[in-house]
Amino acid sequence: MIFKSKKTAEDIAKPPLWRKIAAYFLLVFVLVNVGVGWYWSRSPDIFWVNEMGARNQNVVGYSTTDTLIRVAETLLDKPGGYLTNDVSPPSVFLDNIPNWELGVVQQVRDLARVIRNDYSRSQSQSREDSGLAIAEQKFFFDTDSWILPRTETEYRHAIAGFKTYRDSLAGLNADEAQFFARADNLREWLAQVEKRLGSLTRRLGDSVATDVINTDLAGDRAAEANTTLPDKVNVRTSWFEIDDVFFEARGAAWALVHFFRAAEFDFAHVLADKNSEVSVRQIIRELEASLTPLSSPMVMNGGGYGVFANHSLVMANYLARANAAIINLRELLDQG
Repeated sequence: MIFKSKKTAEDIAKPPLWRKIAAYFLLVFVLVNVGVGWYWSRSPDIFWVNEMGARNQNVVGYSTTDTLIRVAETLLDKPGGYLTNDVSPPSVFLDNIPNWELGVVQQVRDLARVIRNDYSRSQSQSREDSGLAIAEQKFFFDTDSWILPRTETEYRHAIAGFKTYRDSLAGLNADEAQFFARADNLREWLAQVEKRLGSLTRRLGDSVATDVINTDLAGDRAAEANTTLPDKVNVRTSWFEIDDVFFEARGAAWALVHFFRAAEFDFAHVLADKNSEVSVRQIIRELEASLTPLSSPMVMNGGGYGVFANHSLVMANYLARANAAIINLRELLDQG
């Protein structure tokens, strides 16, 4: 006779071995992704800007071009690399650093365009640098293309083009390149920065605003718009977008700290002639203050006079002060 063993109640209640293995695997997977995601979400530190060229010589334009290259390389080579176009975990679940990257990319694009259109040309009728004309366009490639071609590939092509231009400035190759550190050229870049910071400041402030009076046509009696404009405009930033705007502003401030430090070197004579070195120092100081590490694990959005902090308003304050200093600097450069 064949006797069948009877299963006890404990054996029946005990989960199968494969379920235990799957549960442990899932737990380890989640913990690893959380840890890697936290590490990748840390913003890069500020680096020292190079004043001297490759031959330890002061070359006008070297600092600005080299800093643009290093900022772009940091964007691609920081822990985790470039995350905006990633489609796999943990990158696909992260949004702070991708928005930080957007802020950096916008500033890189603005400076790259100014180098191509202004810094490298003596007059509006001057011939543009053919290498810069190709490289600058690469920075305007889609920010979230993950294949055929990848965004990183296009950005590295742009970096290579600007490296060639930088080396030409330093006399490391046979190509001739020019960099004109003039007051009017610096004003062109400052105008771009002023608009970017003005927009970011407004969007940060909209974390608590509900609506504002429409001033789009104010100051010009003959001004018209193609549509009828309402008297009030709803500008309240969505609760889901508050941290996105905050980290985009942080990325822009991080890039601008380096670009203004480079401008201190390349436009030293222009700034000294206008007695405006202190204005640049003040701009850098405000931007550095905006990058103070958060003490909170998340971006707080308390009321303007509420119990809890509002990190967006604090960030807006620093950027607004930096923007005011930029406006003053542009006015100084406009003076003869």
